[in-house]
Amino acid sequence: MSRPSPTPENPTYPVTERSRARRLHKRASHEAAAVHAVLDAAPLCHVGYVIDGQPYVTPTIHWRQGERVYWHGSAASRFLRKVEGARVCLTVSLMDGYVLARSAFNHSVNYRSAMVFGTAQIVEEPDAIAEALRRFTDGLFPGRWDTLRPMTVPELKGTSVLYLDIEEASVKTRSAPPGDDDDADYPVWAGVLPMETRLGKPQPAPDLTQGIALPEGLADLVSSGRLR
Repeated sequence: MSRPSPTPENPTYPVTERSRARRLHKRASHEAAAVHAVLDAAPLCHVGYVIDGQPYVTPTIHWRQGERVYWHGSAASRFLRKVEGARVCLTVSLMDGYVLARSAFNHSVNYRSAMVFGTAQIVEEPDAIAEALRRFTDGLFPGRWDTLRPMTVPELKGTSVLYLDIEEASVKTRSAPPGDDDDADYPVWAGVLPMETRLGKPQPAPDLTQGIALPEGLADLVSSGRLR
């Protein structure tokens, strides 16, 4: 069922039995800005769906445009055609650190995760597929699309682009030290071991033509500490 998108006057997604947090409510939010921030920071998503009574979860790269989240795959995939029109759940998560307490029970992790629900749709028109892939590429690497060899017709035919319009969504995060104040006198180290996933030093292709330098935009991305 289609639900209204968040607006400046009501910038949250609806809270439903499917999307509400059952535990640790203070870590959860349904604010659109919070959901978007985690979706946009994560380099990978997992799309869950059911085909012929069997559950599947597919990892893939995603990108967001407003209230629409896209992902792509091979046009030859039997899953992608069967999932069209089906209800799907798309999730992303980022680990930010291990949280070490004075007891095993109170150990935790600092993290950011988002879960969105919608109906999968397939982009059909070749021009629309190409435009979606252009937004995807330039969203990751600004300005790169126009520098690349143009996609061929077989390449476009071999690529499926799917999307969902976000109907419901929630985000959960933790960013804190151990919550075991009652054990503060116990003589064992406690604290946070931060975890970072970052882009590393660029490795040129072995057959890269001499004199082709790393574009400034890519250099900026690597030095920024962001993943996308």
